[in-house]
Amino acid sequence: MTKFVRFSLDKSTPPTAADRHSGVRYGVLDGETISEVPSLFEFDRGTTHGLTSVRLLPPVSPSKIVCVGRNYADHAKELGNAVPTEPLIFLKPPSSLIAHGDKIIYPPQSTLVSYEAELGVIIGRRARNVRKQDWADYVWGYTCVNDVTARDLQKKDGQWTRGKGFDTFCPVGQWAVPANEVSLNSLRVQAFLDGEKKQDGPVTDMIFDLGDILAYVSHFMTLEPGDLIATGTPPGVGAMEPGSSVRIVIDGVGALENPITSEA
Repeated sequence: MTKFVRFSLDKSTPPTAADRHSGVRYGVLDGETISEVPSLFEFDRGTTHGLTSVRLLPPVSPSKIVCVGRNYADHAKELGNAVPTEPLIFLKPPSSLIAHGDKIIYPPQSTLVSYEAELGVIIGRRARNVRKQDWADYVWGYTCVNDVTARDLQKKDGQWTRGKGFDTFCPVGQWAVPANEVSLNSLRVQAFLDGEKKQDGPVTDMIFDLGDILAYVSHFMTLEPGDLIATGTPPGVGAMEPGSSVRIVIDGVGALENPITSEA
């Protein structure tokens, strides 16, 4: 499995939205060594770094994060919602992105923050008016996503921007894996809260597959290389509290783990 990472040599603080592109590098992780590559889409290896000497960042820096709601029938039912008849699309802001190991901040505005394990799809080329059968031509690869949600605010507001959009509410990583190395139909999406398995569902249970999603989204929104699509979560979502840790696992893609802390 080829593990593409995005990293910074400055381990002190994560890049802000204003400077996230300065000093940021791409690489291929092999064991404890990272070999630099020019970009996510170029594979010529160069200077090497020890994994412990760098700060891992989210493996992509998308212009937008497109999310699919209620894309597993049992998840829709567990929240008392109808199963959608077409993809239910919402956005997360890029400012919500954090990397593997970074802290999820529990906001004081909420009393019910949930984990949602999801398969992340990375766009590899500009996509507009994609035909369903051509979806694979536009996918670069896959990663793990946690669609963190302030469930009480989502319900209160009647729309999802605030409940889904807090800073730190989109952990992604640790790495990205090229699509041609992944057997998509064999993937299972799992979430573990403090080591206890809470979610476990096959990607094949998605109501709308990747062809449906790319065709639907690209007919009203141009997708750019590096954009991220979170494809929905299987049943088993639940609350998490400060002091806990949530781990997302997709065998064949990777694992993503983040601690939860209060804003204070």
